[in-house]
Amino acid sequence: MIDRPPNNIMYIDLNSCFATIEQQSRPMLRGRPVGISNRITPNACVIAASYEAKAHGVKVGMRRAEAEMLCPDIVFVETEPDKYIFVHQKLRAIMEDYSPIVVMKSIDEGVLDLNQSPAHIRQRPHAELAQEIKDRLRTEIGCWMRCNIGVASNRFLAKTAAELHKPDGFDEITATNQRQIFASLKLMDLPGINTRMQARLNAVGIFTPLQLLDADEETLVKMVCHSIDGSKWYKRLRGLEVDDWVSDIKSIGRQYVLEGKHLTKDDIYARIMHLSEDVGYRLRSKERYARGVYVWAYTYDGLYLHRAHLGKTAFNTDQDITQIARQLFADFPAPLQIIGITLYKIQTAPDAQLSFNQTAIDAQENLCLAADTINLRFGSRTIHYADSCGTDHVKTKIPFGSTRYLDHSIT
Repeated sequence: MIDRPPNNIMYIDLNSCFATIEQQSRPMLRGRPVGISNRITPNACVIAASYEAKAHGVKVGMRRAEAEMLCPDIVFVETEPDKYIFVHQKLRAIMEDYSPIVVMKSIDEGVLDLNQSPAHIRQRPHAELAQEIKDRLRTEIGCWMRCNIGVASNRFLAKTAAELHKPDGFDEITATNQRQIFASLKLMDLPGINTRMQARLNAVGIFTPLQLLDADEETLVKMVCHSIDGSKWYKRLRGLEVDDWVSDIKSIGRQYVLEGKHLTKDDIYARIMHLSEDVGYRLRSKERYARGVYVWAYTYDGLYLHRAHLGKTAFNTDQDITQIARQLFADFPAPLQIIGITLYKIQTAPDAQLSFNQTAIDAQENLCLAADTINLRFGSRTIHYADSCGTDHVKTKIPFGSTRYLDHSIT
């Protein structure tokens, strides 16, 4: 018999985050169907939708034209990353008032570990804490903000609870009510169960969450996952924590869809510089260095082009990244439709052996750090290289699954 930990994990999920933030900041959009897109073009893709739009069948991933057919009154809004990062940081700050252990799972989701909270927090009813957090969202961010909150003994079950009654719900999964709740769900209602995992489960006769809960550990290890992941699923379903780990940074990348075939080589180089500044900032914000640069592009004919450079010495300056990237891009035939840059072979420290031109390297690093400091204080791209002038429209796509770079303002 596995001893289940106490129900002290709280999962907080902002409802329709980007769309709700736009409705909060623009009162005329409240109560109206809203679609969020990185660019307002005919082929724009819906990356978020308000509940009013979802009620008409609008879904994430739809093209703008398809969404407008389903919902003619939908209002499309271009993303404004600084708004979403601000709300993310406010949410984190609120959560940190309740526990020293806060893990942001995405820009609009976070885990609150109450096991390490002060006694006066732990002694309060979970429903009371949840309502207080909801009230603080409305008073400290805005009256239109809503969230779902779930409580359980581990992150998996707490997230499951947070998904039960959207919007603005609160649910708690305990050892007592778990079977009843699971009886009302489908396999793909559980976090981490996708179509591929569902097919594996179906192949061994598991078609419902209750059947999954009742499956023995050996079946999950040997017949479903074919690895130790089966043991993790067995423990996860029984309220044990197996997801409290943080992956290391293996690569840092950016991509951008170019505006059209009319762009010159210099226009493309300006956008390459912008992407280089972005990945360079991200690299430095985590006090990391890279040894490799990988560039890629798609042509309008669907041809995938790629080249890579792996050096012997590590670097972290925009100048180094841009110089390497431009050399790699030089042989790519125009016109290009999409371009991308990825830094790899990430390391936590510079090379131990000093270079002959170490003075120049130090000067470049100091210049970049000074620019980062100014941009953090006065806004992104307050200072940038002249080569990237006229590229302020090259906005960062907001990451849904990582918050590594959201402690600072970047666009």
